[in-house]
Amino acid sequence: MPFVTLPFFIFVLAVATVYFLTPSKYRWGVLLIASYVYFYLCSGWLLAIHFAATLITFVVGISLDKIFVSGDGEVKRISEENKDLDKAELKALKKAAKKQTERKAKGILAIGIITVLGILVVMKYFNVLAGMTGLLKTSGTSLLLPIGISFYTLQAIGYMVDVYRQNQEADKNIFKFALFMSFFPQIVQGPFARYGHLAGQLYEGHDFDYDRVMKGAQLMLWGLMKKLILADRLAVAVSAVYDNYSDYHGPMIFFGAAIFFLQMYGDFSGGIDIARGVAQILGINLTPNFRQPYFATTVDIFWRRWHISLGAWMRDYIFYSLSLSKPFANLGRKSAKVLGPNISKKIPAVLAMLIVFFLVGIWHGPEGKYVAYGLWNGIFISTTILLEDVYAKMRGLLGIDGESSGWKVFSMIRTFVIITLGSIFDGAAALKDAFSMFKNLGTKWWDISCFLDGSLKGLGLDTANWLVVFISVLIIFAVDFAHERGVEIREEIGKQNIILRWVVFYAAILALIILGMWGPSYDSAGFMYEQF
Repeated sequence: MPFVTLPFFIFVLAVATVYFLTPSKYRWGVLLIASYVYFYLCSGWLLAIHFAATLITFVVGISLDKIFVSGDGEVKRISEENKDLDKAELKALKKAAKKQTERKAKGILAIGIITVLGILVVMKYFNVLAGMTGLLKTSGTSLLLPIGISFYTLQAIGYMVDVYRQNQEADKNIFKFALFMSFFPQIVQGPFARYGHLAGQLYEGHDFDYDRVMKGAQLMLWGLMKKLILADRLAVAVSAVYDNYSDYHGPMIFFGAAIFFLQMYGDFSGGIDIARGVAQILGINLTPNFRQPYFATTVDIFWRRWHISLGAWMRDYIFYSLSLSKPFANLGRKSAKVLGPNISKKIPAVLAMLIVFFLVGIWHGPEGKYVAYGLWNGIFISTTILLEDVYAKMRGLLGIDGESSGWKVFSMIRTFVIITLGSIFDGAAALKDAFSMFKNLGTKWWDISCFLDGSLKGLGLDTANWLVVFISVLIIFAVDFAHERGVEIREEIGKQNIILRWVVFYAAILALIILGMWGPSYDSAGFMYEQF
């Protein structure tokens, strides 16, 4: 039941109706049933895989809580039974008890992470691993993927780590916890949710609020417009370039990569807008996953604005754990003799960043092109970290004001080019195709006849459709520019008189009906991240 189909909107309407008619203390149960029904409709029996991961995560959380409570009790007992010991001996006993508790907790956490991560690896990477071992050649074995498995697996790991760090008390209700793991608007493609942010909102029964419902509907409509008017229209042209890249040279290859980047933004952010809109109708605020990424001035800043919830997860659970660890700190100190103090102190962060983006690539998929995509971004960010002082000196020598509007515009264009080139790895059919596209990218840049002789029509879109793309990009850019300046469009629309509000609303619906790529003769492109 994809987000862009009529059955989905009927489902949302039915869920919202039952939700608001149900007594508030039972409304979380409505969401749980709806979420499991939705998951079953999308993935069938694979719901069992999802519930297994949920049950394992829940049990690990409870077990960790019990271990820490028991450990605190042991420390208290030691204090009470050994009052006659001197302070040093008593401190040693307490320290030993705490270490024992820590070992038990680490063991339970490791079992939990390995198990749920193992499920992800088997389900998502089995086909590749089996192909490498020759299993598929003889048996034809292949596994289907439950929707959102990459998303809810990382969400489960984050929850277990938070309980282990004692930043979060474990949930004691398996059914409520199952709702946290399966909330249907975000199960397909995120955004990732922290238990502390989402769980309380899910369990609280929210009353009907007209203004909130309208804002949620507006956000859904905006997401649908991004998806059906821009992203699915561009998908036609992108496929024409990427499937026939050998027929094109530099300008058209770059153009294809650029529109693929635009397609990704319209597709992914559009899907997130729909998910956040549905949740807002129900009174639940999901964390934003995009924040005007095209206005980023560095690759690092781009990744703080693009897929924000994944970046935050990687930062909190991988990057800090690695860069602040003793082995990485020791490596930084040992490298000081060779690299000098300024560079060596950045080594832990650089290595951790490279590992993070290697994992980001693997998370996207087991193919080499995704690993290359992750490392492309990781290398640019790591280089920026290492050479930050050098870049600052160069700007000073050249008399460049790093805060000037001109430099910011240049930096945004530079970042756009870097990210666009990196997206070749993401969009290519395989790594070898990506390298071939890069090879063609370096040819015939003086020949721009492809944009003048009607070749763009050969990409599957006529002049009218390219005009729709151009206007759509301008509108999205204008909205993002307003958000960048601190203007919230939905809030501004809400301040207008009721006639103007509804004119805008109906105009958007009419644009979607007329310009959206949908209907019985059109096979709507699925969301790029719905099988992650």
